[in-house]
Amino acid sequence: MSLFSQQTNWRFWDQSLSAKKRSALESFAADDTLCELVGSGRSEPTVRTWVHDDTVVLGIQDHRLPHVGAGMEYLEANGYHPIVRNSGGLAVVLDAGVLNISLVVSEKEHAIDISAGYDMMLELVQALFPEAPIEAYEIVGSYCPGSYDLSIGGKKFAGISQRRIRKGIAVQVYLCVEGFGAARAELIRGFYEKGLQGEDTKFDYPAIKPEVMASLSELLNKEITVQEVVINLYELLGSPAPRPLMPDETELYGFYLNRVVERNAKMLPGPLE
Repeated sequence: MSLFSQQTNWRFWDQSLSAKKRSALESFAADDTLCELVGSGRSEPTVRTWVHDDTVVLGIQDHRLPHVGAGMEYLEANGYHPIVRNSGGLAVVLDAGVLNISLVVSEKEHAIDISAGYDMMLELVQALFPEAPIEAYEIVGSYCPGSYDLSIGGKKFAGISQRRIRKGIAVQVYLCVEGFGAARAELIRGFYEKGLQGEDTKFDYPAIKPEVMASLSELLNKEITVQEVVINLYELLGSPAPRPLMPDETELYGFYLNRVVERNAKMLPGPLE
């Protein structure tokens, strides 16, 4: 049985509307904060939803592209702001049609292996879309490829990552709900073309094939909105009372926010000044 099925009492924090105009750095700080709170037992396991406008979240390896400055200029010229993520993976696109969900659980009492964390998120997404034949395996040609790419009919619509701090585990998924998956992939393909400029590198960056990515609205052949998915998730959790950070938790959040902002300023000094 998955960890998601075992847990029945969830804290719910919805930032699908309130975070849109804010920096995605704030979301990574929020998840780090929840990791410590949940890991220490000061908070129940938490589900957080979040959406950010027109952002490309880069991985550590993306920052090491030989012409990363040119790649970031390309993103900004197309209206997207680059930041560096503090969890694993490579570049992904966030926009108003992409819903991010974080599941934060504790391994204070029992260790949780990496695959169990991924399986927990897989079960949640399958529960949200029971009519869809969702599979988890690497989709070659997608951006940020991994063994837990979520796809329907061979086309990827979601990817999962994990962040572990102080006995807390944040499992994060981005769901391309609205719009066109291929258009998002085309943006990332352009970023890698500008960032590599044909040079050989020790790290193998993905060769993006936009046709292997799609949104859930495209794959299920019906219009689905981010807010509909948030409502369905809320009901799936048993309609818990929404609970954002409490006043006594905000100081810890400030600590983690300062840390991620400083880290990004060092990694990407140009666009973040």
